[in-house]
Amino acid sequence: MSKELNEADFVEEKVETMADYMDELEASFKRVRKGDVLTGTVVNVTEESVLLDLKYFSGGIIHKEDINGDPDFHLIQEIHPGDEITATVVRADDGEGNVLLSAKLLGDQKAWENLNTLLNERTIVPAKITEIVKGGAVAYLEGIRGFIPASKLAAAYVEDLESYQGKTIDVTVVTADEENKKLILSGREPALLVQNEEKKVKIAKCQVGAIMEGTVDSLKDYGAFVNLENGLTGLLHISQISNQRIKNPGAVLKEGQKITVKILSTADNKISLSMKAVAEDEEASVEVFDYKESGSASTDLSALLKGLKF
Repeated sequence: MSKELNEADFVEEKVETMADYMDELEASFKRVRKGDVLTGTVVNVTEESVLLDLKYFSGGIIHKEDINGDPDFHLIQEIHPGDEITATVVRADDGEGNVLLSAKLLGDQKAWENLNTLLNERTIVPAKITEIVKGGAVAYLEGIRGFIPASKLAAAYVEDLESYQGKTIDVTVVTADEENKKLILSGREPALLVQNEEKKVKIAKCQVGAIMEGTVDSLKDYGAFVNLENGLTGLLHISQISNQRIKNPGAVLKEGQKITVKILSTADNKISLSMKAVAEDEEASVEVFDYKESGSASTDLSALLKGLKF
């Protein structure tokens, strides 16, 4: 039984010509040299390396350390098949038939540009402490190894550096010297900003005229700094220590001494204190005898004689 055919039953098969392979042919004949910059497509990713299709008779390979210097950088999470990577040729043949490449050389150039921008704009960015070393800590920024001195790790000098291992802190770039591969970071500026903001909030809650307990932190010629019970520090000026004139605060106070003070002012986010005002308030509240208008005391003779012994 014959079957009637129509045009839909015929699929025209495309005939490939040499022109369709010209790009691949030209790429296969090119010679790769050390220092060349090539762009390839990712075909495979492992924890240790990335394989690229360079449209060349050899594939390209980039090892993890030649992509990003940060030990916390995970290839499988950050790079995927189909991604394009531009890298520099390290060796035309790695001994296993691959072109050995480094994306870090080009990446580092861009990284240093970004780091200088962060430096100039005083930008605050997060950085994870990956290592504790003598005198400070190590953190990576833009894939570049940076050093944070112990004096710049926090708002105050940090004695226990080990407690910062693995922590992520906010930092600013202090030095970005590409020529000498020197990157210095600081967590001090961001920490002080946070500290100052918290201080403003606490000061805003302080009431002028409030009486507080405090501890003398340090003595100066002009007065004493007092740590208050709310965690803030205020200045007790020498003129507010006593009703009597004194030559220096040390004549009345000593460091570590517990005192009671009154808040006089919180202007400009600075707390001014007074001991003298507390003493004056206490004197004003001392109970006095209640005299009658005639001038005679209300206390009778029998009450006065009670405490006398004969």
